[in-house]
Amino acid sequence: MFTLDIWRFTPGRDSIDRMEALLWILLPSFTAVASGLLAWFIMQSRMEVALAQQREALAESRGALDAEKSALDAALPTALKAAEETARRQALENFLGELRVEQRHYTRENKMLLQNRKSLVLQERMYFRNIPLSDWIEHEITLDEGADMNRLVLDMTVFDRSVVSIADGQRPRKALA
Repeated sequence: MFTLDIWRFTPGRDSIDRMEALLWILLPSFTAVASGLLAWFIMQSRMEVALAQQREALAESRGALDAEKSALDAALPTALKAAEETARRQALENFLGELRVEQRHYTRENKMLLQNRKSLVLQERMYFRNIPLSDWIEHEITLDEGADMNRLVLDMTVFDRSVVSIADGQRPRKALA
């Protein structure tokens, strides 16, 4: 039968075989530990590189946020002033929109001896909602024969509609910056 030299027992090589067996056991375990350490160091360096890249991205985003915050801080007072101006203008427009003028007119005849004098009396009063803001303002003008009463009423009015009511004629608004 065929036998190998390894399996054959030789009395002089007994101590070398044990050393060889020990070498075959320790060498793979040392190689495994060394390759594990090498893999650990490589992974540590990769993680440090990834961490450095994340820190760089974080620093860039913080810089962008700080720049945006400073721009917003600079624009905030302007925006607040514009909002206050808009609110103030809107409140004034609402107030003026609720002002109204009540008007009444009639003709009065004054008979003096031989003269018969006819006059137009125009009375006006300004209201806020239903609260009178002024007392009756009365105007009297002498009427000539054939005078247009409607035209005289329009000419005599104290509270001009375009001045009192902004709803009839809207003013062009200026754009806020």
